[in-house]
Amino acid sequence: VFFGSLTGLGFCYSITKGPENATVLAGSEARFNCTVSAGWRILIWLSKGNPVLTVLSSQGSVETTERFTSHNYTSGDQFTSELIIQDTQLSDSGRIECSIQQPSDNNFAFLSVQVNGSLLIKNSTLTVRENQTIEIVCEALGWAPAPDITWMRNDSLVDKSSYITQQSPGSHGLHNSLSTLTLTPRDTEVLTCLADIEALPSPQNATVTLIFDNSATENDYSEDNRSTWVIVLAVVLSFLGIVLLIVIIVVVVRCCLKRRESTYENEIRKVSAEKKKDGDLENSHRSGSENLGYIPEELWNTEQSPGLASLPPMSSKFAGPDDNLHISSVPKV
Repeated sequence: VFFGSLTGLGFCYSITKGPENATVLAGSEARFNCTVSAGWRILIWLSKGNPVLTVLSSQGSVETTERFTSHNYTSGDQFTSELIIQDTQLSDSGRIECSIQQPSDNNFAFLSVQVNGSLLIKNSTLTVRENQTIEIVCEALGWAPAPDITWMRNDSLVDKSSYITQQSPGSHGLHNSLSTLTLTPRDTEVLTCLADIEALPSPQNATVTLIFDNSATENDYSEDNRSTWVIVLAVVLSFLGIVLLIVIIVVVVRCCLKRRESTYENEIRKVSAEKKKDGDLENSHRSGSENLGYIPEELWNTEQSPGLASLPPMSSKFAGPDDNLHISSVPKV
């Protein structure tokens, strides 16, 4: 009777099936179910210890945020509350708990939110020659957790000893991986890099096609021809550079010579002008001091100078003081 009265008062309800662990990709939905027996009054969902949604038997769900909603189901005397977390984020990872304010061992689970990053191989096609060893690099950026990387050669898995994968932390709690595959192709083939995490339904992949080229002779000839053209081009450019240098030197020398000749001619003209000026000045002085009326003594001799007019003979008588004095005029020379 006592236990029956407790059941009637609602003290014997419990969680019959608690939530289960879930792993989802970031941005998708996460769902958790909690089933309780009849007589329950209140059910509280907690995320990492914080209450996010409350369900009352008399009122239904009380939602406090848009990201956390619920659907409720009743089957017989059992009640099931389904918690739906929309647009999951990396920070949502942690413990999800269903509480009815009664001790229970199966009232919590764990949510793991994973991030699907990028995967790439820089070259989509590569041309390789016979006996050539190459390295193919596959980059996985922005993953959480770090992905598991494998390689496939055509349709077969590549042995792990043929490649090396290195991991490094990225920003915002993400991870980066770098896988390098080393091989010597013997034929045209397709290589595939696979990156996988638990939340992915299938691994993400990136491929590269190796084109096998056995015409090594043609390639060598092409390389030799290219080298020859490089040498010829270098010689021609060197010759043109030398010619250009010689032309520049000749132009500079001619300019200097012309400038020097021009300076010399100017000096000659100056000297000639000064000499001419001095000669004109000397002639000017000489013409100004010449006495045109000067006659040397030897020219006074009439016999030697017939051009000179003879003076009339002087009178033997001199006139007296009372007489008029007559002087014959002497012609001017």
